Amino acid sequence: MTAVVLLLVLVGLVLLWLARRLRARTGLPSGRIVATDTGLWRRLDRPLFSHRYCLVGRPDYIVADGADLIPVEVKSARAPARPHASHILQLAAYCLLVAETSGRRPPYGVIQYADRTFRIPYTRELEEELLALLEEMREDLEAGDAPRRHQDPGRCRRCGYREVCEQSLV
Repeated sequence: MTAVVLLLVLVGLVLLWLARRLRARTGLPSGRIVATDTGLWRRLDRPLFSHRYCLVGRPDYIVADGADLIPVEVKSARAPARPHASHILQLAAYCLLVAETSGRRPPYGVIQYADRTFRIPYTRELEEELLALLEEMREDLEAGDAPRRHQDPGRCRRCGYREVCEQSLV
């Protein structure tokens, strides 16, 4: 009986060790995964939405790091030397949405490329850059000066602006 208990404890420890190694390879920060948009774990029921900024989005993961909620964006491509500005701004938008919906500002967000992880501080300067870009985008939309940047009808079908877009492919 003692040998069986010892064997079960040993198997449990090996499984725990394997799980931690796998988690470390994902690049996700330590903490409990509270939501995901990848089809695994607990899926976000609906996207995060900010009435104040008229912004909606769904990060790939939200990880609880103590009291902080950390958005994680996963990219399948190999990592550039530095994260692309568009990826940083996308992550900043998720940080803004997490802050707006949870009432708690994330100190950072994570961009996980196929071979490297970047931890991006969510600074006031980054937030200001994001808000300026959102304002510029809204002005372009109101002026009818927002060009379509793709040739993918499926992307147009999923777009929230397809009803008012004069360049829609569908």
